[in-house]
Amino acid sequence: MKSRVSVIGAGLAGVEAAYQIWSRGIEVDLYEMRPNRMTEAHQTGFLAEMVCSNSLGSTDMSSASGLLKEELKRLGSFFLSEAEKTRVPAGNSFSVDRLKLSERITRSIRSKSGINLITKEIRDIDEIEGTVIIATGPLTSPDLSESLTRITLRKNLFFFDATSPIIRSDSIDFSKLYRASRYNKGAADFVNIPLDKESYDEFVHELTNTETVAEKEFEKIDFFEYCLPVEEIARRGNQSLAFGTLRPVGLEDPKTNTIPHAVVQLRQDDLRSNFYQMVGFQTRLKQKEQKRIFRSLPGLGKAQFERYGRMHRNTYINAPLIINHFFQCKTRDDVFFAGQICGVEGYVESTGSGLIAGIYAAKKILNEPLIPLPETTANGALIHYITRSDWKNFKPTRFTFGLLRELSENNSLFSKKSNKKMNKRKKKEMKASVALKKLDEWLLKISN
Repeated sequence: MKSRVSVIGAGLAGVEAAYQIWSRGIEVDLYEMRPNRMTEAHQTGFLAEMVCSNSLGSTDMSSASGLLKEELKRLGSFFLSEAEKTRVPAGNSFSVDRLKLSERITRSIRSKSGINLITKEIRDIDEIEGTVIIATGPLTSPDLSESLTRITLRKNLFFFDATSPIIRSDSIDFSKLYRASRYNKGAADFVNIPLDKESYDEFVHELTNTETVAEKEFEKIDFFEYCLPVEEIARRGNQSLAFGTLRPVGLEDPKTNTIPHAVVQLRQDDLRSNFYQMVGFQTRLKQKEQKRIFRSLPGLGKAQFERYGRMHRNTYINAPLIINHFFQCKTRDDVFFAGQICGVEGYVESTGSGLIAGIYAAKKILNEPLIPLPETTANGALIHYITRSDWKNFKPTRFTFGLLRELSENNSLFSKKSNKKMNKRKKKEMKASVALKKLDEWLLKISN
């Protein structure tokens, strides 16, 4: 083993970064404060615990998450490799047994000679010597957050996130529900709760006229758009949920041969089907109100909640001011950032940032050139966005196809004639093809 890199935080980004560094023959000290000090959202002391949802998004190559995962697969992602072994039925989306996956990753990391897993809270960045990757995630401890302001030269920003309820399957009356995947894509792995207009209107009324957990006086609520509490979406208009989270299109009820006015979906949360998660039901409702309102839904009259939805504060740095295209701190080139703390949002995006930061940290240790990831790739476009966007209005983001450049007229996949009639799906597939080609070219460059 050559030299050493420290990785602070063993979430999705941290374990991915540690693995990438270790696989290049460099020793890693991987620090994780749990279970000695728990966060407000984690439930276990296992590594890479997925807190909010068990879904890694669609596998379709015309989807943002599908392209991202294909890129990470080609980059040799440790996390995705382990995730494949704990997949649960979810149609054409990639969902996992969260607990089994965390257990597998923890065992795997512990078994690797050269990765030293240290259960300790790092409270001050100056405790660490040499090259370090900060991957402490959105729930970075207050002490370390305060320490980081000394090198970021700016207070950390924050927004609020929320998690969805998880229900015990033996408390669900499945006879009142039906299985289907939207537009019959993939297996019928989602359990659907049909609502007629009257039931839907009553449900929305209850959601928007009940108690939520009050924020602390010194905290200004700033919700993240991709993870809005269900009650906040409902407040945007009576039909907001029917056209969003509860959109019924493509989910015909076989009992009536009609499409309901709205549909609440449940997704399997573990391999043994003991638990189901309410899809898109992030909430900050008080627990007693969650129980009362969600039990009013068909089939959930006796629902037992394994986990209630809750809101938590997420910390992140102002990336455009602080890091460069290599996830490297502009004021200290021995410090890298990865995961949600650096301004990416989403499980796959966080994993990708950890993977790429790990590669660059290893390259630095090995005195090899740092070659920028092309902006024509999904991960490269995301890096470009978070490091070049307007710092005055910066907020964490997921990857979308809108971050990729439009295909140029001299591209072999492009023609003016076909472009006029090109549908959105085809255009995304073409962009994905270009992205993967450029990624393969980059991999050849960094391996030479």
